[in-house]
Amino acid sequence: MEKSKRAFNSFEMAQAQFDRIADMLELDQGTRELLRNPLREYTVAIPVRMDDGTTRVFRGYRVQHNDARGPAKGGIRFHPHETLDTVRALATWMTWKCAVVDIPLGGGKGGVVCDPHNLSAREQEQICRGWVRQIAADVGPLRDVPAPDVMTSAQHMLWMLDEYETINHMNRLAGFITGKPVGMGGSLGRKEATGYGVVFTLREALKMMGIRPEATCASVQGFGNVAQYAIELYTRLGGTVTCVSCWDQKDQASYAYRKREGIDLEELRGMADRFGGIDKEKAQAAGYEVLPGEQWIEQEVDILIPAALENQINAETVQRISKRVRIIAEGANGPTSPEADKVLHERGIFVIPDLLANAGGVTCSYFEQVQCNMNYFWEKEEVLTKLDTKMTSAFKAVSDLARKQNLYMRDAAYVIAVNRVAQACKDRGWV
Repeated sequence: MEKSKRAFNSFEMAQAQFDRIADMLELDQGTRELLRNPLREYTVAIPVRMDDGTTRVFRGYRVQHNDARGPAKGGIRFHPHETLDTVRALATWMTWKCAVVDIPLGGGKGGVVCDPHNLSAREQEQICRGWVRQIAADVGPLRDVPAPDVMTSAQHMLWMLDEYETINHMNRLAGFITGKPVGMGGSLGRKEATGYGVVFTLREALKMMGIRPEATCASVQGFGNVAQYAIELYTRLGGTVTCVSCWDQKDQASYAYRKREGIDLEELRGMADRFGGIDKEKAQAAGYEVLPGEQWIEQEVDILIPAALENQINAETVQRISKRVRIIAEGANGPTSPEADKVLHERGIFVIPDLLANAGGVTCSYFEQVQCNMNYFWEKEEVLTKLDTKMTSAFKAVSDLARKQNLYMRDAAYVIAVNRVAQACKDRGWV
């Protein structure tokens, strides 16, 4: 009983996932201790003069989990419930994500405890600049490269880049940050990358299982960037999305929007705010059923795509998954708890784990960095073709290992990733 009352801690979950693989790989004690915890952590205070003349101090974080394979890489999120442990977990997952798709980067993550819904653009700009000023000496193109995440955008990245360049004697250092606007050092295809990457791996899973995409339907949690582009490509392949859920800022609750014959993506985009919150009244008027948000997971579909926050498929919610579900493609970071994983494994549901499924974002960020460093930018088709190649290759490596060694897909992905990072630490003489 006491255990169920405890607040969910995503870093404990990340460590539990690692410990399981460390046991399987029989890693030595030194390597375990090194990879189980971040190399560096920063907690900073960001004073901001608000529009009403008062000063508020915001708490900011940056965690660099491991950089044995290259500079740390990972987003910065603005969220009212951000915690250091959440950032630690996300930085850890970024290390494995970069390793599983075999790009020369490590894992980092950042966050600020704030709610952009209640902040003006000027106040958000001051937070961005203040965050950079506090950690400018410990980030950069060769050390740690931030990117957008939950409730941050290309505009936030540009403010951060401008502040970083101002601190660094006005040198133009576009490779410091990714997810920038196109034309200002950003890459074409970046906004589609994470969602498309999810569906590239989903397409390969369907092919492997002998299922035609047009014979499937899906339910999606979230309607932000990742969810929208995953829906876009999935429907282009012939699939049907019957349900999406998202947060309603006005009601402070989540709702699921269902249309059994299939949602209209462009119609829903037209009634959503910049955070992916769908206007409930407009959706009802357009013929959508409005359900409690948690019902996204109960839908009679073939595919579930969690594309929101951590710990959404847990010991309790996993019991509500329909017997029809064949595949779960994790667009979010850490959406499935280890307890839920056991149930999914027993039920034979094919899980495309987060560190593989949503690695399209960091892969395209890497492409953006490469383009910035050589000051030559590719066409969108070239970016997305390279992304497809990388994601398909990573999926095949993980699924081949899973099949050969009879491993759960998440375990197979972790075995590849942890092995690569452990080997890099060993080769460098760290352990």
